[in-house]
Amino acid sequence: LQNVRIDPSSMSFSMWKDIPVPFYMSVYFFEVLNPNEVLQGAKPVLNQRGPYVYREIRYKTNITFHDNDTVSFLEYRRLYFQPDLSNGSEEEYIVVPNILMMGAAVMMENLPTFVKLLVSAALAGLKQEAFMNRTVGEILWGYDDTLIDTINRIVPGLIPFEGKFGLFVELNDSNSGLFTVNTGMKNISRVHMVDSWNGLTQLNYWQSDQCNMINGTAGEMWPPFMSPTSLEFYSPDACRSMTLVYQQSGKFKGVPTYRFVAPKTLFANGTDYPPNEGFCPCLQSGVQNVSSCRLNAPMFISHPHFYNADPTLVDAVEGLHPSEEDHALFLDVHPMTGIPMNCSIKLQLNLYIKQVTGIIQTGSVKPVVLPLLWFAESGSIEGSVLKQFYTNLVLIPSLLDYLQYILFGLSVLLIISAAVLMATSQTTAAEKSPRRPTTQSKPPPSSETTPLLHDAGTLSQDTAEA
Repeated sequence: LQNVRIDPSSMSFSMWKDIPVPFYMSVYFFEVLNPNEVLQGAKPVLNQRGPYVYREIRYKTNITFHDNDTVSFLEYRRLYFQPDLSNGSEEEYIVVPNILMMGAAVMMENLPTFVKLLVSAALAGLKQEAFMNRTVGEILWGYDDTLIDTINRIVPGLIPFEGKFGLFVELNDSNSGLFTVNTGMKNISRVHMVDSWNGLTQLNYWQSDQCNMINGTAGEMWPPFMSPTSLEFYSPDACRSMTLVYQQSGKFKGVPTYRFVAPKTLFANGTDYPPNEGFCPCLQSGVQNVSSCRLNAPMFISHPHFYNADPTLVDAVEGLHPSEEDHALFLDVHPMTGIPMNCSIKLQLNLYIKQVTGIIQTGSVKPVVLPLLWFAESGSIEGSVLKQFYTNLVLIPSLLDYLQYILFGLSVLLIISAAVLMATSQTTAAEKSPRRPTTQSKPPPSSETTPLLHDAGTLSQDTAEA
């Protein structure tokens, strides 16, 4: 138990501080093959591109221990492109929706018509179109776009950020917020459980207290002695706490594990699963509206290829092929210590697009939740770390179990041997000791029921007189 606490002297502290597991983020884009037809109302035809793989380094800074059995830290991520593991380069061009323009159009849908016409004229002057052809690197890590300044001049504060725009521009070399978690020094069952995030014990993104709860851990480790039921963690990327459910027991390279997966209710809408009502406004089950924590942009998250989602989402586009093997997320955790041995967390980013009256650039696009990309963050314990883990937590305990039975067997043999020796020694002593005659001071009384004793007494007396 001491080795799973967050304590500089524990065996797992260095693993917690600088995660030694080689993490990789694989990114897959959805290229739009028929952008002109989509503008005329046709169904989008998509083609998956990738993966574009990045080595992910995670490390913690600003580690501060507190008197109330908690510790605060910032965790940073650095991503390095891996050409040898990728199917393509960051310089490749891909046709995707003009995320800024199409997103802003939906955000302005309820503004006065003259404002939308003014924005549309400005878009035409900037030669902005509904779809763009940009490189993988630009879409992920950012590109300069005068559209941001133009829209903010016309509709102040609509897009509250400056500089480059990219889907992952704030992901690389940045932290996921200030976590404060329990160390487990006083209560081991609370180790790694989140006490607060950015000073908050509850979020303010959603419409219900339940949906705003910060539950579970930070998603790296869990308390020991896990039960095969469920686990929880808070995900800043998803802006919510997530619950995974137990699927099966197994082994990862000899180490016992529990596998936890996402339930079908994870991204269900409030109609199909009432506890999720607080995440609404909702569309079909299988996508979650995250606009409230993404600058009000019409962004939705889901499983890749709309796995486990309402079939209408899959049918609204062409080119999706959802499958459990390729698109289901999972966590394999060692139940005794709560340490993940193997994991793959998968999420898809989607943009809701539609025709917006007054903004000519949106054409006749039919309302659709359009997949942009999906990514998998995967990692597993291996090498010297796995060997140490296996030795300390599997091999040695197994040997101790066997030794316990061996010692028990030996103790039984010793007890039996001691009993035999004792019985033998007592028998030998009895055989060597001389027999002594027994005397009686008085003969036993005569009784009709004991004639033999009476005769024996008389015989003894006659013998004495003789």
